[in-house]
Amino acid sequence: MVEMVNRPYASAFEAYAAGNPDILCLSADLTSSCEVDGFRDRHPDQFLSLGMAEQNMMSFAGGLALAGFRPFIHTFGVFMYRRPYDQLMASVAYPRRKVRLMGFLPGVTTPGGMTHQAIEDISVMRSIPNMTILETGDATEVESICEAADSIDGPVWCRVLRGAVPRLFDTPIRVGEMRELALGDDVLVVTSGICTEEAMRARAAFAKAGLSIRHLHLNTIKPFDSAALLDHIGSVRHGVVTLENHVTEGGVGSLVAETMADAGVGKRLVRLGLKDTYAHGGSRPYLMRYYGLDALALVRGIESLTGQEFGITEDDLSSARVDDVHSLVKAEAL
Repeated sequence: MVEMVNRPYASAFEAYAAGNPDILCLSADLTSSCEVDGFRDRHPDQFLSLGMAEQNMMSFAGGLALAGFRPFIHTFGVFMYRRPYDQLMASVAYPRRKVRLMGFLPGVTTPGGMTHQAIEDISVMRSIPNMTILETGDATEVESICEAADSIDGPVWCRVLRGAVPRLFDTPIRVGEMRELALGDDVLVVTSGICTEEAMRARAAFAKAGLSIRHLHLNTIKPFDSAALLDHIGSVRHGVVTLENHVTEGGVGSLVAETMADAGVGKRLVRLGLKDTYAHGGSRPYLMRYYGLDALALVRGIESLTGQEFGITEDDLSSARVDDVHSLVKAEAL
């Protein structure tokens, strides 16, 4: 039974930041939605509300970092880079400021539709010089994201999970290291974020069907250990399948494709994710099934890679964790 941890970011950020006057908590009018309302109430001297003015917030954070502070910006991921992109580049990335960008609601983790779903942020951030990219995949990684981000001498983009988050791992994020979750020798599966749990649901079914899965979880997307990935690719017979909560262009699938192309690796690659589309509103399980981001989509992707049909159905997969309907948990569904 998977342990569920309620609001792990809220307690982790407060534990890390409280009492450290160099760390400032910035909010763009989404304080409770980013789980820092308790920190605001208990540590008002370290909290700044910048309002619904993300461009000003980004430049302000750059100035704070220049003055020796370490600002942690909290808002939904889409509002962190789409609107204030110029300020992000000029005030944070170019001067390599120690600004920690805590982006909530990555990909299809929100029913808010296109305006709230950060589906291309990794592709944008990967192209920005000086930018580190971290993504949380479970409660332990959420609990360790603040310390991991704050260890970087420069700006850090973080995809943060909120609410009830499963605990899948025992150890915190180690920046630059991928997690080796299974070391089979038939197919390499590379996942990140919420898609890692989906791949874990499918592994036992494949083992029963006679296919050995090697499974890597990425919490550090930039910088990336290409040599380690190539060693894993060289250890499997068929090739690689990537699964990500993001468009297939510019994200983890592209990262793996670029690594393979640069090294001249001749094995097949299947990239699973959002296929040149925006997602509509709906529950997370529904959206993951509709857009091919879940365990069953991974099954079909592996079948495509190997040219075999394994007869695996939803009933053969490990049970899914079903969230409460979002609008019942949080009235505004955001």
